[in-house]
Amino acid sequence: MAKFVVIGERIHCISPVIKKAMAEMDPEPIIARAKEQIAAGATYIDVNIGPAEKNGPELMKWAVKTIQEACDNVPLALDTANRNAIEAGISVYNRSKGKPIVNSADAGDRIENIDLAAANDAIAIALCSKAGVPADNDERMTYCQELLERGMEHGMEAEDLWFDPLFLVIKGMQDKQLDVLDFIGQLSDMGLNSTGGLSNVSNGTPKLIRPILDSTMVAMAMCKGLTSAIANPCDRRLMETIKSADIIKNHFLYADSFLEI
Repeated sequence: MAKFVVIGERIHCISPVIKKAMAEMDPEPIIARAKEQIAAGATYIDVNIGPAEKNGPELMKWAVKTIQEACDNVPLALDTANRNAIEAGISVYNRSKGKPIVNSADAGDRIENIDLAAANDAIAIALCSKAGVPADNDERMTYCQELLERGMEHGMEAEDLWFDPLFLVIKGMQDKQLDVLDFIGQLSDMGLNSTGGLSNVSNGTPKLIRPILDSTMVAMAMCKGLTSAIANPCDRRLMETIKSADIIKNHFLYADSFLEI
């Protein structure tokens, strides 16, 4: 992976607009939110339907077809605790622009999502955790190795496992931020891809501050080797930072107009 991959996070069932659209299977708000993120620079779009215990497979199939048909088969991350819904989404997924992402697996109750991704030639976001936040980077690495071995046993390529160190809320966990950055460096030294929910860092801070914290964290993480993030591509400061860091890391050729690309 060279150019940084932004997974747009804004199609999420906790958003009142999106929750209502999913409940009514109204395509317009979903499509509008997808197109907005693509225009802002997202590579993938995350589709978070929540637990979706009643109609998960039906809802995920509808969401995948709705977004891809309206948005030139944009690649998607299928985000739900309902495993059957992920499988259903993959069954109608058009992979002409990229493999589906299974969001997510961990070393605990969701480890079988690694098997699901392997069986469907999909990418898996692999959380380096089992239950809750790991105590330290040694624990993160233990889970990383378990997930990597599980994927390899099922025939996955290492590049299709995107490891999530778990970005932590700075309010209350300020002293853990450098540990996360150091672990990203360890993943990079191993030649592994990495991603994670970047906006977790600024969660609970004032709206004005969030873009500052998130863009600073992503720049520092990219210096350590972070290859992707689940983030808000409509945050202009954040996207300008990512594009600038990609230029400095020589991931694509500089031009005076690079912020417009």
